[in-house]
Amino acid sequence: MLIFHDHCIQLFHDGDLNILQVAERSLFLWNNEYVVNLVAQHRHQLLPIVLPALEENTANHWNPAVHGLTMNVRKMFQELDEQLYDECKRRYDDDQQQMRAMLEARDKKWAVLQQVAVARAPRCVSFYK
Repeated sequence: MLIFHDHCIQLFHDGDLNILQVAERSLFLWNNEYVVNLVAQHRHQLLPIVLPALEENTANHWNPAVHGLTMNVRKMFQELDEQLYDECKRRYDDDQQQMRAMLEARDKKWAVLQQVAVARAPRCVSFYK
């Protein structure tokens, strides 16, 4: 099962790439009945891992076919276990909010550092007057 788990992770991350053919083929694999049965059995381990890629593809992928296939995989997880999906989605949203807050705080710190550097920088004299 560990091998299947690793392959699922790699395949879905391939779907996260903007390489159209690889993304489509990786996402088509999720339509296979055997794969769906394995995913259903191990959804508690897989969904937290693949949900970020699902959400990124859903929000940002440029190709309509990949976008549609991603939506199908996301819907499959929702139908398999709605409560688990909602919990993982909530965690993902919380993580994204924390990331945005961290980036905003970082940008503010850099702005302050830039202001301090400008204020302390020696005044340059131009030699080309």
